Amino acid sequence: MKTITAIVLTIMFICTAVFLSEKAYAETPKEAIQGTVDAVLTVLRDTTLSLPEKKMERRDKIRLLIRDRFNFEEMSKRSLARHWKPRTPEEAAEFTDIFADLLVSSYISKIEAYTDEKVIYDKEVMKGKGKYAMVSTTIVTKDVDIPIDYKAILMDGKWWVYDVVVEGVSFISTYRSQYNKIIVSESYAKLIEKMKKKLQDVNTM
Repeated sequence: MKTITAIVLTIMFICTAVFLSEKAYAETPKEAIQGTVDAVLTVLRDTTLSLPEKKMERRDKIRLLIRDRFNFEEMSKRSLARHWKPRTPEEAAEFTDIFADLLVSSYISKIEAYTDEKVIYDKEVMKGKGKYAMVSTTIVTKDVDIPIDYKAILMDGKWWVYDVVVEGVSFISTYRSQYNKIIVSESYAKLIEKMKKKLQDVNTM
């Protein structure tokens, strides 16, 4: 009996130690965002990728980093809002793919001009009993400081960005307003048509 008790206690101790270890080394929202932003800036500062013919290669590297941190399905749901639920699985998948490409291109265009500027990671604010967070950053330039806030959600043990607020303007709120207007005044099919056209224009820039 003592042997069984000892084994059970040992297993409990190991499980507790592993849990505490994982918890102790889990990334904070601020660390997660900083890791991605710093990686993006490293790509932007890479002089071997600054040549015109390397433009697409540089953007592809940035896209991979962003896709590993941004939850595009969550962002798609929030952008379509009440128009998300009526979508079929095929429509939802199509919208998410197009939306992801558009948002990545928009985000890249916002930060692509910054290479040597300093980024300050100001603070993180936890919400929703630790499930949500907002990480505030500032890009310090010679002329002006540009605030960029990242809203994140904890899913499957990882912090995912679900909105970006640049100088007080939310990507998701902006898209939600635009998309709702088009769907209500025209149709969902018309929205997809316009998004595809916009994506085509962006990819040829």
